[in-house]
This record gives sequence, structure tokens and C-alpha cells, in this order.
Amino acid sequence: MTLTEHTELPPLADQLPQQFWTGTSYHAPAAYEVDCTPFEMSDADLDPDSELARLMQRTYDDVGLVLLRNTGLTDPARMRQFAQVIVREDMVYEGGANPRDKMEGNVYEIGAPLVARLPYHHEMAYLGKSTSLISFLCLDPLPDAGATFVSDGVASTDAMLATPLGQKLKDLGVCYHRSLTDAESFVGEVGYGVYNHWQKSFGTDDPAVAQTKAEALGLIVEWGESRLMKTRYYNPAFEYFPTLGRNMLYASLADHGLWFDTWPLVQHLPFTDRPLHMTYGDDSEFTRDELQQFIDVYDKFGTKIDWERGDIAVICNYRFAHGRPEIVLGEGESRKLGVLLGEEFDRVGQRNDKW
Repeated sequence: MTLTEHTELPPLADQLPQQFWTGTSYHAPAAYEVDCTPFEMSDADLDPDSELARLMQRTYDDVGLVLLRNTGLTDPARMRQFAQVIVREDMVYEGGANPRDKMEGNVYEIGAPLVARLPYHHEMAYLGKSTSLISFLCLDPLPDAGATFVSDGVASTDAMLATPLGQKLKDLGVCYHRSLTDAESFVGEVGYGVYNHWQKSFGTDDPAVAQTKAEALGLIVEWGESRLMKTRYYNPAFEYFPTLGRNMLYASLADHGLWFDTWPLVQHLPFTDRPLHMTYGDDSEFTRDELQQFIDVYDKFGTKIDWERGDIAVICNYRFAHGRPEIVLGEGESRKLGVLLGEEFDRVGQRNDKW
């Protein structure tokens, strides 16, 4: 089985179960939701000293998550402006694993197929230059089936550190392995079976430029047959974040080959050949039981966000992991979110193992 084949294949058997929450949200909506009904959503509301902006900032500072409800907005450009009340320096999505296209400004499509489960993850944790914040803009909700889940990082970190697995992660750290195909060597359905090309990920057709960009992100680069770009990034599993004043679990199952168990075509590749894979820092593999522990820790502290049209969420990428189950659309149904990243956190050369 190679990435160039496009064949209808059955789902993988014996997948590890994931629930995303306990059935009750860890955070009550009242803690993070802001009802925008009393506001006109005008330019005046974008002023940092406006009542809405102060309420947004206070909620985000207290919880690490703010969700604007009842905005009445449908234009992604206008929604981006309100997200930028918190996300003050948005980022270009470069070096990322998902094959994302721009929608407007630096607002991108999600990129992942809806039929793929997205386990809890911290955005771009596999790169030395990560994002501090992530914002989701709901353009087209799917009632009852299109929810996003967020998991509290403080609670999951403390729970993980109380286990033998947590201590093993603390001692060994992790390594993120990536395999990025060459667009010119791939024949098939682009963006579906291949996941991502290095040309799209790094915004260049020149392998030397792609390697320079990758190394600037802290990646070790090797080239394989058919210009396959393979990278490694070694890092602590628990990272110290100055803005939080503590160490946080920043690795997750979405960085493991398990992420692709529900991705068409890619799901049938061995873990080591999948586009993204995570091992311990000594390159040893996680056991099946350890992978299930990873899933369970995040699920225990999950909060469900049921989207409504016009919703704008801003999430601290250190404080929360995010993910969602598979989504199957019925006839005439759609689900569309935009994603905005912001305030780059450069971990290259700034690794801090402080506890």
C-alpha cells in the first residue's frame, strides 16, 4: 500500500475508543460565553476600551477561553476583526501539518476531512515555533453533530503527572516525526489521501528553501526517495509557559500516528510511514495501554462547544487542547469553520525545563 494508490478501503478495526468528554462539560458555559445581544457589533465595540472588548479580555484572562454568542455576524472578515480583539498579532500558517487554504486574510480552512476524527491536540506543538492562541469562526454550523471539544490543560497536566506515564514523559520527553510527500511525485487525490506536501506546508517549490524554513522551526531534516521530506523535533512533553507560570502537558495523541486511524488511505499505512508520528524522546514507541491513558486523561476534562452561526471562539493554545469526533454529513448539510492563529511563541532556543 502506497500513498499514490486511491482505493476504497474499509475502516480500521480495533481502534482505541475516545469520548472527548464525560458527558458533562468540565467548564460550565457561563464561565466562558459572552452574549453579544446587547452590543451592536460596530467599530466602537472593537475599541480595546469598549465594554465588549473588556468583557472579552477579562473572560479570556480568567478561563483561557472566550466564546462570543449571538453576534449576528456572517462575514469572515468582520468576524476576524472581533477575534483580533484578543488575537492581536495573527500568523501565517507555515510549516503546519494540515493542508489548509486561506479563506480571508490569515483566516484558513480547517483542512482536515470531516470524516476524520481529530483527537485532542495543541495546535502546531510539533514545531519549534508554535501559536499562543487559536480562534475558530463558525460560518456554517451542523446542529447536533458538529461540535468542537476543548480539554482543560491545567487539569490534564496535573492528572498526567500523577501517573507513571506522566513521570516517564517528564523523564524522556517526546520526538515528533513527520513525513511530507513531494507534490510532483504524488499521483492521486491531492489533500485527501496524501495529507500534506512539503511544497504547500512551507510555501515553496525549492527543497533547499523548504529545508531552511524547517530548520528555522527547530526541525531536523532528512530527504528520502521521491523527495520525501522527513523531519524530527525533540522536545519536553511538559513545557514551561511564562504566561501561565507553570509547566503544561503540550504533547497529545494527535501528534501520534494514531491521529490517522480514521483518515482515508493514510489510515492503512504503518505508524512509522504516516505523515505525523510521536515517540518518546529516546525514539521508543508508546504501548497501546499508554496511548489509551493519553486519550482518557484529555477526555476526562473535556468541554463541548456546540456551534451556532456567527460564533467566535478564542482559545489559549497552552491552556486548552481541542479536537472533535468524525463528522458525517447528510444530504444538503454542511459544516464550516474558519481558523485564525496568533501571537507566535518561538520555542527554538528558548526551551525552558523550569519546574
